[in-house]
Amino acid sequence: MTQSNTGQNINIGRLFLGSNFALIGTSVTFAIIGAIMGSLKETFILTNAEVGWIGGAALWGFSITIFIFGPLCDALGMKLLLRLAFIGHILGVFILIFADGFTILFAGALTLAMANGLVEAASNPLVATLYPNNKTEMLNRFHVWFPGGIVLGGLISFGLDSMGIHNYQIKLLVILIPTVVYGILFFGQKFPATERLQSGISSSEMVRSTLLRPLFWVIIISMMMTASVELGPNRWIPAVLESAGISGILVLIWINLLMAIMRFKAGPVVHKLSPTGILLSSAVVSGIGLYWLSFTDSLGSALVAGTVFAIGVSYFWPTMLGLTSERIPKGGAFALSMVGGVGTIIVGLVTAPLMGGVADKYLHEKLPLNECTVVLEKIVTTFPDLKKENSKTAIDYENAISLAQEVLDSTDTYNSLPKLKTANALRSAIAVAPNSEVAVEAREILGPAENYGGKISFRRVAPLSIILIFIFGILYYNDKKRGGYKTEIISDD
Repeated sequence: MTQSNTGQNINIGRLFLGSNFALIGTSVTFAIIGAIMGSLKETFILTNAEVGWIGGAALWGFSITIFIFGPLCDALGMKLLLRLAFIGHILGVFILIFADGFTILFAGALTLAMANGLVEAASNPLVATLYPNNKTEMLNRFHVWFPGGIVLGGLISFGLDSMGIHNYQIKLLVILIPTVVYGILFFGQKFPATERLQSGISSSEMVRSTLLRPLFWVIIISMMMTASVELGPNRWIPAVLESAGISGILVLIWINLLMAIMRFKAGPVVHKLSPTGILLSSAVVSGIGLYWLSFTDSLGSALVAGTVFAIGVSYFWPTMLGLTSERIPKGGAFALSMVGGVGTIIVGLVTAPLMGGVADKYLHEKLPLNECTVVLEKIVTTFPDLKKENSKTAIDYENAISLAQEVLDSTDTYNSLPKLKTANALRSAIAVAPNSEVAVEAREILGPAENYGGKISFRRVAPLSIILIFIFGILYYNDKKRGGYKTEIISDD
């Protein structure tokens, strides 16, 4: 299949398939990095802060790359960006495999994150260019493979664990499979110029048509909220549910599988509802699903609530990009990168941390004073002996003892548990000596509290859906008043 307006033979199907595998590489990277964090911590004796830096690079490294290279996509070309992504995926995997400590691990994670950002920066405008008359549907089809790849990566990691293969280097090699495939599919292929370049739109006009358009800022604000509703809870679902003894990984895999299926079948939905109608419906359903998740207390109820949540959020991300491309076509890669970059960076730097802060605040309400005091006293009295038996991690035992003693001193003074410090003291003991008797008792106290705090954080995010219903309701109403949703053609003034 060729694209005639470029004057070149463009294999549209092969380029689209290559983009799909590139996105699979991106999402498998997210899944694998998340799955090996525990192994990295144990192997290299990392602190929780260092583990947080390695995991956090997946979001903000991704966002920074989109912001830098997205606006340059027209000038550098989509082919070059995807070549750099291929190199980044290969290089990042081997940096991590041969790492000898935190600094190299962080460099490897950041390299992979930047490769992921390059895929997003190049592939969104590529899909929009390949399918100028069907952007929203095809962007949904393309973004099937973000949740789909997370499911694949999660299942592969789970399968390796089930076979007794816990080696993190082997899990990292899984990332190379989709990477090699998309490298082969793109090799020797001719890429079209972006839609903006084909139409002769200058860079200055691209920027003006984006930043001076009120609709663009409405989309930006909406993207902050749709990404927060979708990605914020997604990052917390496993931890929140696991704290209640529910298989959070199973629920997360189920949610992402449903999202992939929904996006794959986006065509009829797009044609029936229009992008603004889809976004309005998604806001309603996602709010209900997320609020419902905050009351689940069993695997069955979590799967049912997760189903509603998945149906609601599945179309958010690709439809927001489709709306941007169809309503602000002169914005090209610049507009798409701004919208996508804002979505990821707001989750990484604002939503996820705020949800964690809410969880920390409310879990304190469920920590019983007497039971906590007993466990903390046991940490202070039993950990010195455990420290002697585990000299390699002596400093971790000392930190756990210090944290427990600090909480006890504060409790004696004020007759109440200090916020944040109590939970951190219990977490520290569990991390240092997970199989000890005191760790078992700490989990019994901390688990229900963590679950309660996490659920409250879901309830704090869910009301964003009400604001989104208002915004998308206005956009949908305006479309109906003008005779229905209409895609803007880039050549029209």
